[in-house]
Amino acid sequence: MEAGVACKLKYPTWIESERFGRKSTSSLRFGRILKQDQKVRVVVSAHFPVQTSSYRHSSVSFEVSCSSNKNVSASTLETGSIHVPYDEALMLKNMSQEIEPYLNGHSIYLVGLMGSGKTTVGKILSHVLSYSFYDSDTLIEQEVNGMSVAEIFKLHGERFFRKKETKILQRLSSKKQLVVSTGGGAVVQDENWDYMQKKGISVWLDVPLEALAQRIAAVGTHSRPLLHYEPGDPYTKALKRLSYLWEQRSKNYAKANARVSLEEIAGKLGYRDVSDLTPTEIAIEALEQIERYLKEEGGMAIAGL
Repeated sequence: MEAGVACKLKYPTWIESERFGRKSTSSLRFGRILKQDQKVRVVVSAHFPVQTSSYRHSSVSFEVSCSSNKNVSASTLETGSIHVPYDEALMLKNMSQEIEPYLNGHSIYLVGLMGSGKTTVGKILSHVLSYSFYDSDTLIEQEVNGMSVAEIFKLHGERFFRKKETKILQRLSSKKQLVVSTGGGAVVQDENWDYMQKKGISVWLDVPLEALAQRIAAVGTHSRPLLHYEPGDPYTKALKRLSYLWEQRSKNYAKANARVSLEEIAGKLGYRDVSDLTPTEIAIEALEQIERYLKEEGGMAIAGL
């Protein structure tokens, strides 16, 4: 077979690392019709050593050889590497199955500044873990005749709201298999930490302030009562207030059992901006960090393992 035929081979791009499981190597065989002076059915064998640095991304080095039914000796055509796409949903499912024995039914409490994605990520986690999802702000609104958080702050004040928040967390702490999205200020009260870590694992969603300000400005600040007193355009108002809240609360957020840094995720995945991350990618990282915590001696003790 002429060497030029090799150039006409197209390597498949549908290969996913999950098709190989966690094995370090695998192989693939497929057929292709090539048109030269005459049609020749060529069988191409590709050997794939899969190199993975995390659940989410991997590269594949390949060596392709071909042989035909025309008494042409097999030969190596080309070597190289390709980027392997991954299936987010499959990754998430695999991670949830891996962490399940360590999690042992313990609840997950998401903490972080306003706009950090606690509700969005929380719903993804609750679904894949078959847990129940609760938003503490929503539960408070239901207890106050359906009033919004902004209305509660305006009519009853923040102190009233925080007391309701503590009672909600106390009630939830007696249950298992929950994912709870907490309010941004829930971390300030030591009592709340007692309830969250009584039978649960706290996870801090750490998002850069600039990214948070952009998110909040994009959807408006009307539902964020703590932003109502800041002057300027929505982005400036949000960034100024978030910076103040960060100074007040950063040490409290750091008390969480696990930290999910969006900057670190973006760096590992090669993204320039954390806004390029999908909620599922953040949820996958959350499960990885929870698993890492639970495998440590302190986490194993909390989980009752």
